[in-house]
Amino acid sequence: MSELHIQDYVNTHGQLEQIIDGLSEDQLRWKAAPQSWSVQEVVSHLVDHSFVISFRIRDILANTSVQLPAFEQDAWVIGQHSNDGNVNDILEVFRSLLQYNSLLFRRLSVSDWNKSGVNSRGETVSVADIVRGFVKHVEGHLGQIERTKLAAISSEVQIQG
Repeated sequence: MSELHIQDYVNTHGQLEQIIDGLSEDQLRWKAAPQSWSVQEVVSHLVDHSFVISFRIRDILANTSVQLPAFEQDAWVIGQHSNDGNVNDILEVFRSLLQYNSLLFRRLSVSDWNKSGVNSRGETVSVADIVRGFVKHVEGHLGQIERTKLAAISSEVQIQG
């Protein structure tokens, strides 16, 4: 994996900061429906996802043969009361995890990047696949954040109008 790919991974933090810049606390916590995620809950989910992929990568690098764990994303977001937290704290954890993992990534050899494990769907995934998948996962959630952000702003305009 190249330095460019590692930088794409690290840059996901800046992308999150940029997309939520200027949102009020109410807009960050606004939900279209009770079962929907707020912008803040999406950011919290991305931290959770970062914890999970961090474990998966380390498990693969340790040459374990167990199936890589899945996680119940909705239950994690609800269980930790993500909407009651502070988005800046959540973003700082996200940034720290990205930075810490990037230090590991820069130490890996080509053979390390190619090491693989079996995910919860029974698919064989390499360390490189996991990192690329994480970046794509964040990109997908950036779209979700943008849609939620616009809906939150629109709902405020309708209430005020």
